[in-house]
Amino acid sequence: MRVAAIDCGTNSIRLLIADVGDGRLSEVSRRMEIVRLGEGVDRTGRLAPEAIERTRKALLGYAMEIAELGVDRVRMCATSASRDAANAADFTDMVRATLGVDPEVITGDEEARLSFAGAVHGLEAEAPYLVVDIGGGSTEFVVGSTEVKHAISMDIGCVRMTERHLHSDPPTPAEVAAAEADITRAVDTALRTVSGHGTATLVGLAGSVTTVAALALHLPGYDATRIHHARVPYDEVAKVTFDLLGATVADRLDLPVMHPGRADVIGAGALILRIIMERAGKTSVVASEHDILDGIAFSLV
Repeated sequence: MRVAAIDCGTNSIRLLIADVGDGRLSEVSRRMEIVRLGEGVDRTGRLAPEAIERTRKALLGYAMEIAELGVDRVRMCATSASRDAANAADFTDMVRATLGVDPEVITGDEEARLSFAGAVHGLEAEAPYLVVDIGGGSTEFVVGSTEVKHAISMDIGCVRMTERHLHSDPPTPAEVAAAEADITRAVDTALRTVSGHGTATLVGLAGSVTTVAALALHLPGYDATRIHHARVPYDEVAKVTFDLLGATVADRLDLPVMHPGRADVIGAGALILRIIMERAGKTSVVASEHDILDGIAFSLV
């Protein structure tokens, strides 16, 4: 069966078209665009009209590819930004008109379970796992082995933390300290709730983690095959985080692995990852290119 999975988060909208059968997924197309749907949501509580329009344009391209590739089933999940917004109905109406299906504004718990399903499929590492999906508006913490045992979603993400705390370019020490305190409180709550300290392997998902991994690996360009299942030591994560927080957005844009739409928020994303590793007592993180998109695809069969 050919399926299309769409994940619309706070920062990006992503598409996976795949043939799924016998518990296996064969990728046909995987795309990502930065649309910053959640721009300003933490402050205003509403989706900005220009953010909805950016998302519509990206979604229109996805809809055309879905039609061209003969997809049997489509599922679009919308996460943190549309959960938080008072005008989420405007977003839903736009998606229905553009894609022909309604977006599912999923709960943080469902987001965590889909991310876990995508991340652990084919993973060869010691269980149980602590899977962390660092998004734009929220971070999901999931513990399990073959299935989810505990899960929680916390309102810390690279866009939300940047907009809330990291206003200077580069951020000042006081801004970084405020972000650290905010993130640490949320991480400690999450780890207590999901029993994250007793896990064997930390698995990190989404663009903040994979970009940090690419920088730690000193790649000449973004290479998903090199990043997928790479194990990155804590010392490397800490160094990359320090360098990113000390750099201007222009400096970050010069890095060969950096997506232009991620440059202004990657410092906060790296900081979230570093603090999770510290508070969970993890000496390394396994980066995964497989995440909620793969979980959505599997859910369609």
